[in-house]
Amino acid sequence: MVEFTEEQIKRYSRHIILPEVGGKGQKKINEARVLAIGAGGLGCPSTIYLAAAGVGKLGIVDSDTVELSNLQRQILHTVKDLDREKTISAKEKIELLNPDTEVVLHQERLTSANIMDIIKDYDVIVDGCDNFPTRYLVNDAAVLAGKALVHGSVFRFEGQATTIIPKEGACYRCLFPEPPPPGMVPSCQEAGVLGVLPGVIGLIQATEALKYVLGIGDLLKDRLLLYNALEMSFREVKTQRDPNCPVCGENPTIKELIDYEESCQVSF
Repeated sequence: MVEFTEEQIKRYSRHIILPEVGGKGQKKINEARVLAIGAGGLGCPSTIYLAAAGVGKLGIVDSDTVELSNLQRQILHTVKDLDREKTISAKEKIELLNPDTEVVLHQERLTSANIMDIIKDYDVIVDGCDNFPTRYLVNDAAVLAGKALVHGSVFRFEGQATTIIPKEGACYRCLFPEPPPPGMVPSCQEAGVLGVLPGVIGLIQATEALKYVLGIGDLLKDRLLLYNALEMSFREVKTQRDPNCPVCGENPTIKELIDYEESCQVSF
């Protein structure tokens, strides 16, 4: 039997009256464990909405501090947070919104040595990182650990999102087998990003995570959703699991995690 306090019934009432969610679904959300990679442009909107929904345990991984240039898009941080750790800044805002959510901070840089230990306690990973080395590391770790992964990325005026269910659908390497060569793709710092763009993609990621927890709807599995803010258009690219994928294929060649910092020359 699902039991809520009177305050929780009021807080989550708009969920509870949805037939697709109800009290049992809200209980699933309250018991869910979600890990957010990054507390930046994508991580800010995704974590605040996951907390608002009542996610019980919300982990946040980030090793950066708040800079003035972040405030154009990273909505959990303010001028009072400049030079503070992003994880701590995010935790404070989330707990003000919903004290039901336990926020667990991982104030460290993800590496092949620590990622498996970090992700083991979570049901689903929401990847909001801003570089290719971390993106490939997170994908490989999620596949090896059998963890659901919601990918999102943004660049200039465009964003993309997909949901990866290991062994059931395409992983990130099925779409993009290897990281780009160093210097081939400019960073957001070099090329820019429209401030509102991460909000759109981050909320899509939060939606996918909640759908996964609830077991409802159609996930973006084997679908890459592409958003163009200038055109205000969405389009979808069908994907499929590659039997020759080096990490999730029939005969994987990647059986241990790899750090790509040296080849990509980018840090998280």
